[in-house]
Amino acid sequence: MVYTDINIEEIKDWLKENLCEERYIHTLGVMDAAVELAQMFNLNVEKARLAGVLHDAAKCFSNEKLLEIIHEHIPEVHDCELLNYKTLHAPVSAYLAKEKFHIKDKDILDAIRWHTLGRCGMTEFEKIIFLADKIEARTREAEFRHQCLELLKEEHGLDKALFKCFEATIKSLVDRRLAICHITIDVYNELLEKII
Repeated sequence: MVYTDINIEEIKDWLKENLCEERYIHTLGVMDAAVELAQMFNLNVEKARLAGVLHDAAKCFSNEKLLEIIHEHIPEVHDCELLNYKTLHAPVSAYLAKEKFHIKDKDILDAIRWHTLGRCGMTEFEKIIFLADKIEARTREAEFRHQCLELLKEEHGLDKALFKCFEATIKSLVDRRLAICHITIDVYNELLEKII
């Protein structure tokens, strides 16, 4: 099945023009990791490739532009999501995937939409895109990637690897004295219950 009428190389060209070099390299890494995880969990590889390559499409937009797009086009964004500017790009990237790159597939759009905060009841596909963002091999820490890949081999491995990511994220937010959206706390608690 074809999920967009736009060639992946055209998407990459647009991203190269609209992302800084480091973010573009990260994006290619997430695309590769998403494909790797999709194969590991018998999920749709083409969907994973598209979600991975587009997950940060709006990452280098200014905060003003992100907020403008959210207020004009994405009214369902929760107030708590506006507490931390680092997560604003996720709903806007999903919006771009739909409007600019003509992607209508709900799995792809939801995975992009929730790749920063996560949400309770995440699908397996959403989980692998979230994880791909944290463990891609081009810009992420090799030891953390290795630890997550090892967890994936265990029973409930995907939830265990995801929990490790949420644990690290929350610690980082606390260390930097940044606001933590209640959605993230809810997912942390949900995962904790699953893996205990």
